[in-house]
Amino acid sequence: MPEFLTWELLAVVGIGFAAQVIDGALGMAFGVVSTSAMLALGMPPAQASAVVHTAEIFTTGASAASHIYHRNVDWRLVTRLGIAGVAGAVLGAWVLSNVDASVVRPYVAVYLSAIGLFILFKALRQFPTRDAPAGWVPPVGFAAGFLDASGGGGWGPVATSALVGSGHAPRMAVGSVNTTEFFVTIAAATTFFVELGASPLPSLVALIIGGVIAAPFGGWLVKRVSPRLLMILVGTLILVLAIWQLVRAFKLM
Repeated sequence: MPEFLTWELLAVVGIGFAAQVIDGALGMAFGVVSTSAMLALGMPPAQASAVVHTAEIFTTGASAASHIYHRNVDWRLVTRLGIAGVAGAVLGAWVLSNVDASVVRPYVAVYLSAIGLFILFKALRQFPTRDAPAGWVPPVGFAAGFLDASGGGGWGPVATSALVGSGHAPRMAVGSVNTTEFFVTIAAATTFFVELGASPLPSLVALIIGGVIAAPFGGWLVKRVSPRLLMILVGTLILVLAIWQLVRAFKLM
């Protein structure tokens, strides 16, 4: 094996690959899967979130371009969601960057556990459709942006689920949320860069390589595995990794 290629970097490539396949099939979960797995490898929460958000600039940019091309974007929704989402992401990244890693690790694990349970709940139950007041959108954007940056992921599960569950058309909700995520990700990555400096280049490149290789497989997988089953598997995986992090954190206390 070449000297620069370590087992840890190969693991990060695998994480990027798996996370992007899941994200391509479900339209969500790249951030929470990647962050959960890298925390399990021992990476500090702020560094893991910084690497994931920097890598996501590339993946969310491609996703946004695709949705814009296919006219799945409501630009009024993007504006209302995006301004609040960017503000929440900057605050969340700043908070995570300025808290001791040993202190914040259990809280991040609890948040990721909640996201895992939420994805499982979504897979097992259908949300009722109802009218969605426009006033709900900025608070949803702010909360999703803050939780995504401070917890290392969750923009898609929080924002898309809230909008679809409150009555927005699924196609436009998914397209608008994915397009907005590009700007939210840039805001979070920039804040991490200002607070922490550049992300570790080997881990960043490895995650991007894994995601790029996996890009064609999301569409293939979604034709062969039911979204409900995939969501159950993803929710369970995130929950198991987060619980493991909680156990490790409490053993070190």
